Amino acid sequence: MEQLSDKRKPVGRSAAGAERTDTGKRNRRKGSNVSLSRRVARYLVSILFKAVWAVTWRFSLVCLIILVVSVAYFHLVLPDADELLDVRTRGSAVILDRDGRAFAWRGDQFGGAITVDNVSPHLKNAVIAAEDKRFYQHFGISPRGILGAIVINLREGRGPFVGHGGSTITQQVAKLLCLGKPYDPGTGQSERSYERDCRQATMWRKIKEIPFAIAMEVKFTKNEILMVYLNRSYLGAGATGFQAASQRYFGKPASEVTPAEAAMLAGLLAAPSRYAPTRNIERSRKRAGLVVAAMRKEGYLSAAEATEALSRPAELSVEAANRAGGHFADWVMDAGPEFLTSKTTEDVNIATTFDVEVQKAADEALAHVFETKVRPGSRAQAAIVVMSPNGAVRAIVGGRKTETAGQFNRATQALRQTGSVFKPFVYLAALESGYRYDDLVVDEPVTIHVPGSGNWRPRNYKDEYSGEITLTEALGLSANSVAAKVSGAIGRPRIADIARKLGIKSTLVDGPAFALGASEATLLEMTSAYAGILKGGRTVNPYGLMNISRRTDGTLIMERSELPVHHAISRDSARQLTYMLYQAVEEGTGKRAKLVGWQVAGKTGTTQAARDAWFIGFSTDYVAGVWMGYDDNTPLTGVTGGGLPAEIWRETMTRIHSGREPGSLPMLNPEDRTERVADTTRVQPKEREERKGIVGLIERLLGAERPTAATR
Repeated sequence: MEQLSDKRKPVGRSAAGAERTDTGKRNRRKGSNVSLSRRVARYLVSILFKAVWAVTWRFSLVCLIILVVSVAYFHLVLPDADELLDVRTRGSAVILDRDGRAFAWRGDQFGGAITVDNVSPHLKNAVIAAEDKRFYQHFGISPRGILGAIVINLREGRGPFVGHGGSTITQQVAKLLCLGKPYDPGTGQSERSYERDCRQATMWRKIKEIPFAIAMEVKFTKNEILMVYLNRSYLGAGATGFQAASQRYFGKPASEVTPAEAAMLAGLLAAPSRYAPTRNIERSRKRAGLVVAAMRKEGYLSAAEATEALSRPAELSVEAANRAGGHFADWVMDAGPEFLTSKTTEDVNIATTFDVEVQKAADEALAHVFETKVRPGSRAQAAIVVMSPNGAVRAIVGGRKTETAGQFNRATQALRQTGSVFKPFVYLAALESGYRYDDLVVDEPVTIHVPGSGNWRPRNYKDEYSGEITLTEALGLSANSVAAKVSGAIGRPRIADIARKLGIKSTLVDGPAFALGASEATLLEMTSAYAGILKGGRTVNPYGLMNISRRTDGTLIMERSELPVHHAISRDSARQLTYMLYQAVEEGTGKRAKLVGWQVAGKTGTTQAARDAWFIGFSTDYVAGVWMGYDDNTPLTGVTGGGLPAEIWRETMTRIHSGREPGSLPMLNPEDRTERVADTTRVQPKEREERKGIVGLIERLLGAERPTAATR
């Protein structure tokens, strides 16, 4: 047993040793495997690295070659810097008022080339501080800036190239130049559309910017690149280039701008339309404050200069601050020949009849009445035309909120039913036919038979009738029944002929409601026709354009020629009608238009269902017309021509006539017996009863039956 026991002990030791041996072997095999894996991994990584490196350096070499070739190409095709300052094909127009002061700008304004020698150092510093503070250190591109802009755009939920650009000034110049590809008019695409397309932010365009920007850095000096930028950048309100912008906003050249003005101009580069001071001066000043801070940080301004610029921000010039006259400017641009106005290839000055003070009076009057007499939120529109008796238009309000040019001009473009403001032409025809202002007619309900249509019954306002009255009273009360009777007696062709001679060019309807103003016309047409009455019956042609000259040397290109003046009606008829219109204001429906201390004449007008309300009238110095209504022909509520339009007219004319010496209207004086001498040049009626006037004649000609009391 002991032997057996002794024999077993070494067996146990041998097993443990064997186990240790096996474990060691396994560990050695495992270590060998790990080592092998590492060697394989290192080998594979090495192969991959070599492959990537081989591809990378070859790709980089190809890119470098492409970059060098592209830079060399752009370097060769780039013209001299001077030729890049202004290569546009279109011109621009500065519109001047009657005193020669600019009040409106049309087209892209280029104010002349800026050079290193004639630009304010404040302007250069402001642009660099705001747009590219490392401009003088980089070589045309800033990868860090581009990547940073992409990150910001993506973080703000936009596309990588929408919003912040991260471009250097050199890259922005490349964009402005459309990468050296000039506009070709032969393509049929507009220049503005071409520029919008070529400057669209895309990955491909950003890539192409790189060699173009480097080529510019090679070919031009930093100052030359900066000068191109200062001359080609759009800065809002139609101004391209800092020279034009400085003149547009401050009325001074770019060489004279202060630090505050330079900061405001530089601030426009971020968003020209949004930050334009003519649109929102406070927003523009806030942006300028950020630029001033950047200038101070970069050492371009001392602490005192920065404090001064912030405490005394830039102010607009008087002309720039006065945004009135947009509709007048658009009307003048349309009135002149396109090749000298909207499509001019030269920079021109357009001299006009525009009066800033008269426009201001009209704008203020309209605003005052709507603020004090019209319910808040009303969509009702209104238009005003003011002109001198000779047809020189002084102001146009084409509608409410007219600061922006290009809006629909209700004063010159809208054709609206004229209503009772057309009635003076009816009475002029009667006067021209031999009747007088004091002839009698019966204002009563009337039925007129219209062949093929049956009976027509014109009704007075509120269905009220006055019985036997004079023609003067009939016009003052705007009696529809009398106007219809007179029209039937005189004949529509004769009335239409007089309206045409006085300047109504729009189509005139041919129907029984003709006399009541069923025809449509523009406010400008109607106002100029009333000016013809004031001018003694002579045709008045409204005009606003005086002459066009080149801005560079002042050479006169075009000058307004006087149109022939025709006598539409006799002077005697004009004097009588002026008196009748004077009485319409003194005693009739136009009482709200009375002007303290002045003789004024005018007529109210309200169309069917009150879709249009008018007042047109004149003093010795001015003729003014007012229209009110909705663009969609919605009826006005509680408004007639003798209401709000008359009040707008009075408010306008009161402001215009302030400080003027009152004058007397050229009208008939009933107390002067010599006024009763008949004008033998006019057609006299075959029958005329003393003080009966045209009552009997009208009834005989019309064959109209007086309705019974029940009908009334």
